[in-house]
Amino acid sequence: MNAICRPDADSTSSTQRRERSSMNSTPSTRLPHVVIVGGGFGGLETAQRLRKSNVRVTIVDRHNYHLFQPLLYQVATGGLSPANIATPLRSIVRKQANCEVLMAEVTDFDVAHQRLMLADGELNYDYLVLAAGATHSYFGHDEWAKFAPGLKTIGDAAEIRRRIYLAFEAAERETDPERRQAKLTFVIVGGGPTGVELAGALSEIAQHTLKHDFRHIQPQDARIMIVEAAPHVLAHYPEDLCERAAEKIRSFGIEVHTHTKVTAINADAVHLSGPNGETIVATETVLWGAGVQANPLGKKLALALGIEVDRGGRLPVNQSCQLAGQDRIFAIGDIASFTDSDGKSLPGLASVAIQQGRYVAKAIPQLTSGESIDETFQYTDRGTMATIGRAAAVALIGKRRFYGLFAWLLWLFVHLMLIVQFQNRMLILVQWAWSYVTFNRSNRIITGEQPVQLISQPGKSASG
Repeated sequence: MNAICRPDADSTSSTQRRERSSMNSTPSTRLPHVVIVGGGFGGLETAQRLRKSNVRVTIVDRHNYHLFQPLLYQVATGGLSPANIATPLRSIVRKQANCEVLMAEVTDFDVAHQRLMLADGELNYDYLVLAAGATHSYFGHDEWAKFAPGLKTIGDAAEIRRRIYLAFEAAERETDPERRQAKLTFVIVGGGPTGVELAGALSEIAQHTLKHDFRHIQPQDARIMIVEAAPHVLAHYPEDLCERAAEKIRSFGIEVHTHTKVTAINADAVHLSGPNGETIVATETVLWGAGVQANPLGKKLALALGIEVDRGGRLPVNQSCQLAGQDRIFAIGDIASFTDSDGKSLPGLASVAIQQGRYVAKAIPQLTSGESIDETFQYTDRGTMATIGRAAAVALIGKRRFYGLFAWLLWLFVHLMLIVQFQNRMLILVQWAWSYVTFNRSNRIITGEQPVQLISQPGKSASG
């Protein structure tokens, strides 16, 4: 009886060993084990393309979902809910028998023993695909992060949404005109796609969505600024598209400040340096869309291999997406620095990650069969596009340039088709249609349990 109620030491030890090794031992241990770090575009494409290969696949991600980042700005501005653009990874690969998902955080690499170090364990691999993506870059000023959140995760989107709608709530209660205007001033650092999309959505919120919601302020009085160090917004597009985009942005009542750099950010102001000298803009809402850097895991792997990363923290890879001297380690997407045959570095686009994932999924079975990789990776540029606002976008497809309504419809269609789940596609389509007709944004809730103290002098409120 005691033996049943209290297992002996040998039995307990054996159970613990089985639990510790559960991640590394499966009935198919004889199959080569491909571990993919990151369930984004590149990692997921690699895993799905390996579904018919004679390998065992494990996706490791610190989140349990695949996030469609191109629409994250719509979550940040209340147009969509997080569930509309995030799909559980397990749901995506549930019918793929050779693939499993581990929700875990990679902390380091033991390359000599082909092993990942996790925050709560270890994981052995035969082939490693690092597809961990990128994060924000504050260009050496990480102290700005608490004042100017970036937009890479659902958590970031929720925080930005909170700050945007809190700004209007705070302005409603503020009686001092200067402080009220500061609360209604939004500065977006970076004139790339993320910055332009945020600015366009903010303009629509102020001009239409919240137009009749307040009693003591006019949301239309909101000042929205884009600050860009380059000569143009959307600088990677041809100059004529950039100029047309800037003209359209200004027509939404948005200020565009090019040739302008941020020199300091604090809780109530942003300091700018531009053609007209130094300027201080009073604001309590700064949003960051200026730069990205590779996931810090890139530097950790580089340190383990004794190699250097580039200025953006990206791992240099060869024409087969492999790290130097490492036939079994691949890096793809935003964490990899790939130089094409023309000497140009590939941009950080979802299409690059997807095509690299497809390539690696073809290369690994060749290696497991004892063959060499028969061809190098070749990126096919299928075009880029960015939305400016309602019924306005720019698109560059080959040498063809599109602008306005047609480009916007094209942008809608392409992004809708890239959503993983059909259910989410339909939900987003319905939400977009409703928003277009009504200007409404369904997800305007302010979350978080922080103390509600919106103005500096609570005794003086608009309600008296």
